[in-house]
Amino acid sequence: MLDGLKTSLKKLERRMRTSFGDDISTPRQRRQALWHFHLFDHAWLRTFWTNFDKVADGVYRSNHPGPARLQKYKDMGIKAILNLRGRDGGYSPWLFEEEACRELGIELRVAKIYARRPATREEMLNLIQALKTTPKPFVIHCKSGADRAGLASVIYLIVVEKLPVEEARKHLSFRYLHIKSSKTGICDHIIDEYAKAQAETGIDMEDWFANVYDKDAMQRSYDARKGKAA
Repeated sequence: MLDGLKTSLKKLERRMRTSFGDDISTPRQRRQALWHFHLFDHAWLRTFWTNFDKVADGVYRSNHPGPARLQKYKDMGIKAILNLRGRDGGYSPWLFEEEACRELGIELRVAKIYARRPATREEMLNLIQALKTTPKPFVIHCKSGADRAGLASVIYLIVVEKLPVEEARKHLSFRYLHIKSSKTGICDHIIDEYAKAQAETGIDMEDWFANVYDKDAMQRSYDARKGKAA
């Protein structure tokens, strides 16, 4: 009974979330989109909590910035934003970010990955390319700045800065509210599997993603590990 109630509530929330917030072209629609942004994307919380931190010289991480914070980033000299969420179906988070970046002259790039499941090989290689080519200084962000931003930060430090895995992986920690024991532990598992391969063969991370990594195999090995832990 409780499972059925949870499913019904999730379906209701999904219907409400997708019923508005996909247009900011008129004053009325903009007001609705602001409600959508704060209610369904929890933007009100990110007004007080930014999860902002330095990853390396010219590279920062944070949760999803609203227009006011993007103005602060512009004032800091930030040249680009790397969005790990994707265009989110064209709803309020993307619409306000795209508009603000355009008006502020900040380059907005997208490299979509996931917090609770492995991305495809192509998506991971696209992320690496974005991390290597986005003009500095830039900010990496996902929704909360805890999981996807952490994974991307670790990958940046390993691929671009050439840091050891154990030093880089500090960006996947509870300090940023990343919880390894939850479903977002898939982010840690990806790094664990790469570290194992590197120790055995010396392979570098970009080659590993290009020639070894497989999202389905990664999910299976993670599920098996979780099953054993349970």
